[in-house]
Amino acid sequence: MTQKTTDRITVDVQTATFSPTGPLTGRITVPGDKSISHRALILSALAVGKSEIRGLLEGEDVLATAAALRAMGARIEQGDALWTVHGVGVGGLMQPETAIDLGNSGTSVRLLMGLVASHDISVTFLGDASLSKRPMGRVIDPLSAMGADFTARMTTNGQACLPLTVRGLCPAVPMEYRLPVASAQVKSAILLAGLNTPGITRVIEPVPTRDHSETMLKGFGADISVETDGQNNRVISLVGEAELQPQNITVPGDPSSAAFPVVAALLVPGSEIVVENVGINATRAGLFTVLQQMGGDIRFENRRTVGGEPVADIHVKHSKLTGIDVPADIAPSMIDEFPILFIAAALAEGQTTTTGLSELRVKESDRLSQMAEGLMMLGTQVIENPDGLVITGSGGKPLAAKADAGAIKTALDHRIAMSFAIAGLVTQTGVRVDDMSPTETSFPGFTDLLAALQSESQGKAP
Repeated sequence: MTQKTTDRITVDVQTATFSPTGPLTGRITVPGDKSISHRALILSALAVGKSEIRGLLEGEDVLATAAALRAMGARIEQGDALWTVHGVGVGGLMQPETAIDLGNSGTSVRLLMGLVASHDISVTFLGDASLSKRPMGRVIDPLSAMGADFTARMTTNGQACLPLTVRGLCPAVPMEYRLPVASAQVKSAILLAGLNTPGITRVIEPVPTRDHSETMLKGFGADISVETDGQNNRVISLVGEAELQPQNITVPGDPSSAAFPVVAALLVPGSEIVVENVGINATRAGLFTVLQQMGGDIRFENRRTVGGEPVADIHVKHSKLTGIDVPADIAPSMIDEFPILFIAAALAEGQTTTTGLSELRVKESDRLSQMAEGLMMLGTQVIENPDGLVITGSGGKPLAAKADAGAIKTALDHRIAMSFAIAGLVTQTGVRVDDMSPTETSFPGFTDLLAALQSESQGKAP
């Protein structure tokens, strides 16, 4: 079996051991934003003409979206640092020859379901074992109301899952839909369906979610507006049968990926790092706000706007953290970052309480159960509630793994894997993670980046 070794990280293709290091120092960048990368490819494929994309995340999830769009007629070319997309125009998607396999990418399947829903084609989507367990009903319901027809595998508890076939309707029926649960993916699927639907498609958001779709649709020339009604709901209105214009897009660094080195630097004594060119959209930056409330020394430097998105360099120093009650209403702005927040909470002084997180049970894994189980293996006091965790921290003391703990189980979830990799840096004896391969979906080169931050091989200091 191929083995790769750095000073304190040993990887044998899948299993990896992460052990305490000296201080983490240096200036780094993280891969491009996953959410923006998916949307950049999709909207470029619907524009008329050639779009150019720089900084695209080249992880497995985004590559799955690119392959799917190619199968439906878009010409997408990958260069060294530049992707070019020759779009087919809104309404111009073609019937793919075979079923489309989206691997582990829940974002891909949900956005593409919306895209197909208003085209006169039929597409079957497949996924890996993890994606095939994830419920799709919350996307199927509104798209069915617009006229699309779905056939899905039904689980014993009545959940519609992959394999799933979408038969689109053209012209589809415009609708007004109030999101019952905060979900940027459901919102985006409806808006994508609305692009090729006559009339006005309207989405009402009681709780704001990441707004990359609205920002990018406007940038591509769609007639879209965002207002606030008398009940403080966000109301997004899109005029259909749009003609999108090609764009040149620069994708900022992913704040969900930056979360891991940021938390590592907060927790490892003596650390000081700068993560450059990170998107700090307010709908995505909740983790940094919470960490600052816990006492984290996090500063945003060189603030600027790139492609309509706010960007900054994040300067982080080791800090003594204190547990807090995390407000439930901040969850949509950091829903993917709770696993690594749980690691920070395990090292904080006192108790950290989280609620309103039932969404985490239907991600790539049941993230509440997986994180609770792993943290308890590391000696952390955890109470698992239906919609959150209560974690009593060590007050900065290294975590003490049980002697017979064995490897942390990741359940094919990239964020579980990376969270416990960071935990390994602040344990007494290290942590073995059962499978690091899922990190390729969102953070190619994750272990190399950690190795680069070690003091023994540091680059330029902040």
